[in-house]
Amino acid sequence: MNDAVQLKLDRKVLEALVCPVTHGVLIYDAAAQELVSRGAGLAFPIRNGIPVMLVDEARRLDE
Repeated sequence: MNDAVQLKLDRKVLEALVCPVTHGVLIYDAAAQELVSRGAGLAFPIRNGIPVMLVDEARRLDE
């Protein structure tokens, strides 16, 4: 896959993901490599390009 197609695929995947707690929208933080759920107060890590959507692996935003 070329980079343009890969970026488009990644964007579609990110848009399809929702917070496992609130089922709300996630905000992609490219610098921190996290998906942020303001509603749940959690940031889910992205490791090796794969979102880890487990509450036990998420960082609390108040930390």
